Amino acid sequence: MATRRACAYLCAMEQAHHHLFETAIGRCGIAWNGRGICATQLPEKDDAMTERRLVKKSGSVGPADPPPAVQALIVDIRNYLGGQRVDFSAVAVDLNGIDELRRRIYEALRGIEFGRTVTYGELARSIGATDWEGARDVGAAMGSNRIPIVIPCHRVLAAGGKLGGFSAYGGTKTKQKLLALEGVRFEGEAPTPRLPGL
Repeated sequence: MATRRACAYLCAMEQAHHHLFETAIGRCGIAWNGRGICATQLPEKDDAMTERRLVKKSGSVGPADPPPAVQALIVDIRNYLGGQRVDFSAVAVDLNGIDELRRRIYEALRGIEFGRTVTYGELARSIGATDWEGARDVGAAMGSNRIPIVIPCHRVLAAGGKLGGFSAYGGTKTKQKLLALEGVRFEGEAPTPRLPGL
């Protein structure tokens, strides 16, 4: 009987749930399990697509009311997308199923503070990779990041400080707007208002 209860508890910890919530830029999504946040989702073209993407990358078994820690994170994400400085580096994330190299890349990236950027090559060097393959690995990790904002892949730029790619809906325009929220501007870019949201 005790074994059955322990199995049920472990299964409940493994299961992910998700929730969509309003922000200044539209409806975002978050998914969590017993180990932490396992996915976040920026708005897609509609709610159905946002939820579909979130479920696919998190393995969520269905929507649920967020527990208090997730509710607090939702408030922080809303504040961030509304133009406030927020530090997500201490948020518990679940990187289960992610290889050791990408874990190291994400850990290093979480140390890049609000308003700062790093290039693919610089991030690769910070984990001890010194060749072009390291920068390529960083690019692949950014493209497969399932917890954007919390793991701030928008802060990673191409060589020479160029914008580089971004896999969220809206592509590089979304990346540029997220960086603008943090006060990061690019040469020749017209100033854009920081509030409200994007």
